[in-house]
Amino acid sequence: MSSSTAHDQENRTLTVLCLASYFKGLDFIRECRRQGCRVLLLTSHSLAHEPWPKENIDETFYIPDVDRKWKIDDVLVGVSYMARKEHIDRIVPLDDFDVETAATLREHLRVPGMGDSTARFFRDKLAMRTQARDAGLEVPDFIHVLNYSRLSDFLDRVPAPWVLKPRSFAGSIGIKKIRSKEEFWQSLERLGDLQSYYLLEHYVPGDIYHVDSIFYEREPLFAIASRYGRPPMDVSHEGDIFTTRTLPRGSGEARPLIALNEQVLKAFGMVRGVSHSEFIRGQDGKLYFLETSARVGGAHIADLIEAATGINMWAEWAKIEIAGGKAPYQPPKPRNDSAGLMVSLARQERPDTSAYNDPEVVWRMDDKPHHVGLILKSADPGRVEQLIQSYLPRFRQDFFASQPPLERPSS
Repeated sequence: MSSSTAHDQENRTLTVLCLASYFKGLDFIRECRRQGCRVLLLTSHSLAHEPWPKENIDETFYIPDVDRKWKIDDVLVGVSYMARKEHIDRIVPLDDFDVETAATLREHLRVPGMGDSTARFFRDKLAMRTQARDAGLEVPDFIHVLNYSRLSDFLDRVPAPWVLKPRSFAGSIGIKKIRSKEEFWQSLERLGDLQSYYLLEHYVPGDIYHVDSIFYEREPLFAIASRYGRPPMDVSHEGDIFTTRTLPRGSGEARPLIALNEQVLKAFGMVRGVSHSEFIRGQDGKLYFLETSARVGGAHIADLIEAATGINMWAEWAKIEIAGGKAPYQPPKPRNDSAGLMVSLARQERPDTSAYNDPEVVWRMDDKPHHVGLILKSADPGRVEQLIQSYLPRFRQDFFASQPPLERPSS
């Protein structure tokens, strides 16, 4: 390449292709535009009606989807055709389900960023557990749903209950708690030819935590630890109000979680980006790795983090992608407040939360029918906990509704 060509490329407007099989990542898109990038959006036909920030998007491309899944061959052909006219510099998945698609596209188009092999560690729960175990980290005992003889030995050796998990769905989708051998074999029969896409692991009761972090050039630049109320899987399967609250920075509860998260991400090959990782403190006092992801945490966790720290994870992710390892990057200095998040299905289409009028309420969910949510912020973590505990019974009385857990991504 001649020096003039290289100079032209360095000074050319950066083009970012955003993949979105769900309606999210609006702040990422806005920050890319604020940074002067050309922004392309590839999303599903079923999301065409959503209020995307069109003033920040140069072109939008739609692709057919079934159960929020795209045919990878359609994506490869479509994006390759797009690339005849567009010089694509970055490919970014805005949802967990898009991580593997983005990795495959990067490999195919030779665009910088996480490739197929590394992406597996952030999407495939079996690959995650195997890599974590090989790195010497504690994980719940697990086995690939594959060889029946080994499965039978596992059931004899590891006491019930167990958890049957799809390897590549997000959150609690498709997860099932298994309480007996008979129930397991019946569940396997129903899976048919899809059995190898699952793993079985020991159910470890305990407190569930999440660590949300920013990595740049293999080093952690920001991390915040939080503790869920009830485990998200229990909330999803048994019906309840989802809650989580940030832990005081530097506390004895937070420090080992942040250190463990760093171990995980370095073992998994995270170079740059954002992540949402989950851990459990078992009844034996040990911290166990559950899963991680190369994305911003869902369920409005990004809003929780921004309330507590002032850091917008979506906007920082955009800055990281744009810097691309070729320019320095440093996140803003975080504030040191505490925050708590409450989210629930609601009986009402448009729940009225005006009676929840404490000054600590800094955010209300108002953009999703039949959902209700609040974020509370205070310099005092005890005040946040007090409010959550006082609001929970009121939420149940005023709003709470439930529905069966999702077996697969919603359409």
